[in-house]
Amino acid sequence: MAKVNPAAFIAQVRAEGAKVIWPTRKETTLTTVMVFLLSTLFTIFFFFVDSILSWLVQAFLSITL
Repeated sequence: MAKVNPAAFIAQVRAEGAKVIWPTRKETTLTTVMVFLLSTLFTIFFFFVDSILSWLVQAFLSITL
């Protein structure tokens, strides 16, 4: 692998850093709200699925015992 001197490396890092497109405040806020909303919906969904499966397992075990 070719060695790059430190000054060239810093220049390359700065050039790549200049290419980064940062999200706007609106995009960041919208994404954050969507993450919280979907996390809440998945939590509710898995709570109900777990409750139903728990009830089914308990009903099955009470029949067999």
